[in-house]
Amino acid sequence: MSDKTPKDQEQKAAESEVKEFKKDLGPFVIAGETTRMPMVFTDAREADDPIIFANDAFLELTGYERDEVLAKDLTFLLAPGTAKDALPDLDSEPGETNDIHFCHKDGSDFWADVFVHPVKDEEGTVVQHFMSLVDTTRHKTALRNAATLIDELNHRVKNTLATVQSIVTQAVRNSSDPEIVRESIEMRIAALSRSHDLLGREKYDGAGLHDLLGEALAPFSVTEGRAERFTVEGKKIRMTPKATLALGIAFNELATNAVKYGAFSNETGTIAISWTMNEEPDGRWLCLHWREKDGPKVTPPTRKGFGSRVLEQGLAHELNGKVKLNYAPDGIICTIHVPAPQAMLDG
Repeated sequence: MSDKTPKDQEQKAAESEVKEFKKDLGPFVIAGETTRMPMVFTDAREADDPIIFANDAFLELTGYERDEVLAKDLTFLLAPGTAKDALPDLDSEPGETNDIHFCHKDGSDFWADVFVHPVKDEEGTVVQHFMSLVDTTRHKTALRNAATLIDELNHRVKNTLATVQSIVTQAVRNSSDPEIVRESIEMRIAALSRSHDLLGREKYDGAGLHDLLGEALAPFSVTEGRAERFTVEGKKIRMTPKATLALGIAFNELATNAVKYGAFSNETGTIAISWTMNEEPDGRWLCLHWREKDGPKVTPPTRKGFGSRVLEQGLAHELNGKVKLNYAPDGIICTIHVPAPQAMLDG
């Protein structure tokens, strides 16, 4: 009595079939074994078209050993949830089926186009099927990434247009002088543009807080003529794109006010910017301070202008945080307190 199981016997028969197959087709099989294109031959005389030949490229693509592939039909590679009819109809004319979802041996997935061609004997009977696979995983991933990028771009454009609309509305509301309105709009849109330029250089993957400050304050000559009156202290932190845009406008408002009325409107004033990361009961927070000293004596405004609304309302809303303006006699202090998710940190 034989100790071999039906599966062993099936495997043995498949191996024997492969030997005969190689003997019959000779040079073609040798070419198939050496080509970079993944390919298999199946036995069309069997109901399930079992694989009787698989080249090295096919084994490399799928991650299986040759003895794990022989005697199986191609459906064993299909990813969970992929219907068997996703494969080409072997009874139809030669054809191609695109974007079939498969799985490697390790469980990771890949996508491939499958090309099928029947192999006939002298009587015209289909005895084998020749199948070749083209791995389209990179192409499909690229298309998916492109679609995601377009969606993200649409989202950013909508947000940017909403910001511009707010800038225009507030500028018109705060003054009836066309020249003042024009200057106000141009200045703030320029600030928004600088932040976008910074994000563009960083592939829209956020920006370092130090770089953000340098970009936002450059038009005010803070890093040149007033360098000795300006200090920045804080660890490297990478801000999200949304935070980069919001803080870019906020720093522009603070610097504009400092140049017109605050610490940089005289020859002795100084500005210090610092930040810390604080662990609090409701999570990790970024606490940023803008402190002005030795400028003209500060008098609290009788009404809130566009700049203060941008800071106390707009910035707080955009970043889900809190913003406080303290009109201390010796200089304005702005405290920005916003959540600091892990994505904002520089590893």
